[in-house]
Amino acid sequence: MKPSDAYAHIALRKTERVEIDQLEGRITVGLVTPYPPGIPLLIPGEVFNKKIVDYLKFAREFNTQCPGFETDIHGLVEEEGADGQTHYFADCVKL
Repeated sequence: MKPSDAYAHIALRKTERVEIDQLEGRITVGLVTPYPPGIPLLIPGEVFNKKIVDYLKFAREFNTQCPGFETDIHGLVEEEGADGQTHYFADCVKL
């Protein structure tokens, strides 16, 4: 999908927030960029593949195991669930 088409889904409210365990095969509507180094893993319109999802799962585990040294990945949304755990989501094109 062209980046402009994927990004336009935001204005059209045709997005959904997807937990990282369910991201493989989904199309992102925003940049997914770990800091450092600040180089995007994905740009709008690209598909989450297994390798990128595995990296995001690793980052989630690292954040759990090393409090105070959390990774910063722009494009991921952190929300505290009812279980008290932090859950990570990315905004994707709505199916």
